[in-house]
Formats: sequence, C-alpha cells, structure tokens
Amino acid sequence: MTQSFVYGTSNAGKIQFMREVFEPLGFRLIGIGELSVNLPVVDESGNSPLENASIKALAYYKALREQTDFDYPVFSCDSGLYIEGLSEAEQPGVHVRRVGGKNLTDEEMIAYYASVAERLGGKVIARYRNAICLVVNENEIYEHMGDDIASATFWLASKPHPKRESGFPLNSLSVHIESGQYYNDLEIKPRNDSQEGFRTFFRNLTTRHNMGGDAQ
Repeated sequence: MTQSFVYGTSNAGKIQFMREVFEPLGFRLIGIGELSVNLPVVDESGNSPLENASIKALAYYKALREQTDFDYPVFSCDSGLYIEGLSEAEQPGVHVRRVGGKNLTDEEMIAYYASVAERLGGKVIARYRNAICLVVNENEIYEHMGDDIASATFWLASKPHPKRESGFPLNSLSVHIESGQYYNDLEIKPRNDSQEGFRTFFRNLTTRHNMGGDAQ
C-alpha cells in the first residue's frame, strides 16, 4: 500500500516542489487544503526555520486528528533567507516577507530585496536555509535542518527579471552563480539542490518505519 503524507501548506509552488521530491520515492502527497479541515491560524512566531516548521506541523497534525479519521503523518517546512554582508540583526531569516512591521506583497518583496542588493553593490550572495518537521504521532516527531536541505548559494540581484513564479517571488532576483543567468531563464532553481536531501530524510524515515513505497 502506498504511504501517504499530508503537507501542511497551501502554497501551490511548495506543494509542486515536494511532489517532485516524492515522485521517485513512490509516496502520495496530500496538500492539507485538499482535506475537509478547518485550518487553525498558525502563529509562526519562531526565530528559526526549524521552530516555525515545528509550530506548523504540530498545529496541523492536531487539527487533522481532531476533525477527521485520517491517520497520515503530517509535515511542514519553513525556510529563511540569509544574505552575505548583512549583520545578524539585519538578516531576513524567517521574516523574509515581513519588513518594518508590514507583510509585503510579492511585488513589494521584489522591490525591497532589489534595494538591499543595490545597497550591497548591485548583487550579493544569498542562500535559503530550510527545515522540516514531520509528526507521525504525538510520541514520534522528526525534525531536520541541515546543509543537505539548504538551497544552493545564488546571486541576489538588484535588477528584477520580468517573469514571476507563483509562491517564489524572489526567484525574479535570483541569479545562477556559475552561468550568470537568472534562474527564471533556467530549468533549475536555487531550491533544486535541496531535493535529494529531502528525499534522504523521507527515505530514512520510511525505511525505519517500514512504510510502503517504491523507494530504492
């Protein structure tokens, strides 16, 4: 029987990314928005990607168990943006969308981070650090935030690419270091480097629990 996992996110871009992670593993991915669940308002007040991933996964796990008969593991992910040349206090981290007490729209994010890159010389090296928390049950919770699931380093540029990608607004400012091309002109994305790390996380977990799938 194919193992199913519920992904605690409504971000279509993130769901598609994780579907690509799952494809060679033979597991089924269910976005929590596909289920008839009244989702809680989650206070993502953590100071790191791992803290926020844990807050979300536990909240969605609880909602799923209270409102349905589903017994699937639930996981959530979170990420933070880290930019060379900024002080620790200035790092966007998990608050990449919130600046000066305001939640930015996608276009406001692009304009703000373009100005950061301009201030730092027109382009600057950046990287996303990612984290995952998976809740099998109340006694089995697995967390990970390592370099293997971090993105590749990339140039954050001051001049935006005209193309936009739903769920990933800053791809319009992201430039592949080796080629000097915008990722929006390439098939690869900064996050693609993390896919095998996420696969390893799920592969190890499911082997330990003898969960069904086609993983090799």
